[in-house]
Amino acid sequence: MRSSTQFIDLFRGHACPAGTMTFARFMQLALYDPSLGYYRQPRPRVGRAPGTDFFTASSSPLFGELVAAACASLLAAHDAQPRDFTFVEIGAESESGILTNTPHPFGATKTFRLGDPLELKGPCVVFSNELFDAQPFHRFVFRGGAWRELGVALRDNVFIEVELPEATPAPLPATAPEGPAPSPVEGYCIDAPLEAAALAGRIAAQPWSGLFLAFDYGKTWSELAEATPAGTARAYFRHAQSNDLLARPGDQDLTCHVCWDWVADELARHGFATPRVESQESFFVHHAADYLAKATAAEAGRFSEKKLSLLQLLHPSHLGQKFQALLAWRG
Repeated sequence: MRSSTQFIDLFRGHACPAGTMTFARFMQLALYDPSLGYYRQPRPRVGRAPGTDFFTASSSPLFGELVAAACASLLAAHDAQPRDFTFVEIGAESESGILTNTPHPFGATKTFRLGDPLELKGPCVVFSNELFDAQPFHRFVFRGGAWRELGVALRDNVFIEVELPEATPAPLPATAPEGPAPSPVEGYCIDAPLEAAALAGRIAAQPWSGLFLAFDYGKTWSELAEATPAGTARAYFRHAQSNDLLARPGDQDLTCHVCWDWVADELARHGFATPRVESQESFFVHHAADYLAKATAAEAGRFSEKKLSLLQLLHPSHLGQKFQALLAWRG
C-alpha cells in the first residue's frame, strides 16, 4: 500500500544513510510526529462511533467509577486518605480524564495526554489505561543462530520490512530480567517493548509517593520468549486488527503486548514494594467489591446499560481477562 507523500518525505528525512530505520523509530514517527502522527490527529480514535479505530475500558463511564472505588480501597489498606492524594491520569485520549464528571474522593485530579511532558510530585495515584502498549517497540527475529533487528525501508514509495545489519539495543536474551531464554527456533519473532519499560522508569524516578496503577494487555518475559513465535505486534484501523504494520502510517494504531516483568522491575528499582499483576476482572472484584455489590443490587432484575457495561469490563470473554492491572505502592 502506498503511503502519503508527506509521510514518505518525513521518513526520508529521518532515515539513516542506508535509507532504513528501526521499527521503533518508524513507530515513533507514525504515532507521535507533531504534524503527521496518529495520536496527534484531532479526531476521535476510541469508541464505537464511525471513524474510530478501537474500543477500550475507558469508553465506559463506569470504568472511572470502578477505578476510583478500587483506588480508595487500596489507599485505605495503607492507612492513607484519598483526599490527601492527587489522581494523575497519564495518556488520556482527551483533555478530560476518566474521572471528569465522576464523583471521586481525591483531593485533586490532573491529566496528561499522550506525549505530554510529565511532572509528578507529592502524594499521587498515578493511573494509566493502555499507555504502555502505545510506546514504540523494537522488533527482532532469530535467524542464522543470532538475533537480528527488523527495520523499515522504502522501495518504490512502499514501506517494507528489512533486517538491519546491527541490533540497536543489546541482544534480546541478555536484556531479559529473568535471564536468557531457551534457544529459540529459526524465525522466532519478539516484539520488545523496551520504551514501555523506560517510560515506567521515568515515571517512577520522579519525586512522588503513593499508588501506581496501570491497565494494559501484556505478558511475562517467559511468555514473550517462548509462547509467541510470531510476536505480538498488530495494527488497528476502523476496528479491524491487522498484521500489516507498515500500511497507513499516521492513520492506524500500532501496538504490542507489554512485558510486565520489565515494567515491574523498573518500579522495584525505584523503591516500589512488590509490584504485582492481576487480571482486570480479579482487580475490580477484589478491590472494588463494595461498589460492585451496590451496583449489582441496584441493577438486579433488569438488563440495563449499566449492567451491560459491567459485563464488558469484567467478564472473562470481554475485557476482564484480556486486560491486566499492574499495581505497586511507594510510601
